Amino acid sequence: MANKHILSLDIPDTLNKQILRVVDTSVYSDTLPVECPRLQVLTPGATEDVTLEVTAGTDIILTACSLGLQTSNCDTLLSDLPDGVYAIRYSVSPNDKVYVEYNHMRITAALKTYYDILCSINLSGCEPTKEQKDRLHELRLWKTMLEAAKSKVEYCHKIDEGTAMYNYALSRLQKLSCTYCN
Repeated sequence: MANKHILSLDIPDTLNKQILRVVDTSVYSDTLPVECPRLQVLTPGATEDVTLEVTAGTDIILTACSLGLQTSNCDTLLSDLPDGVYAIRYSVSPNDKVYVEYNHMRITAALKTYYDILCSINLSGCEPTKEQKDRLHELRLWKTMLEAAKSKVEYCHKIDEGTAMYNYALSRLQKLSCTYCN
């Protein structure tokens, strides 16, 4: 086994608007202690991050309450987490030297809108009509734009470009939602 920790997180997409799941996929050295595991999260639009003491090697479920976005009714009703860019840093002692950082583009609310529109299109087990095909084609375009926005943020590290793409795709999906769901 290596004589250093190899830190890694996986932040899977979810359609649950109330949670953000962070999975610790790190490989920890057998020869070094794992001390002071810490997760720092900067939520979309925030100027200060939230620091959480966590348990190494476990799944971390973040909510509006744990991120300080909700301060009441945490035991009865969780608020939705916003879509947007979450800056996430995971570290172990010494925390200023052993860490990984990620930008995660959350697109949960936008995907929910996408799926709601799909549900509103009256499809059956046969060839779609021309109008249905056109709707499906347009929907695929905006879903691809959402995925491209996520890629810009998470892989290309171009937060402003990804955010602009997300906002445009979301506005187009919302326009489609008003058109097809009424």
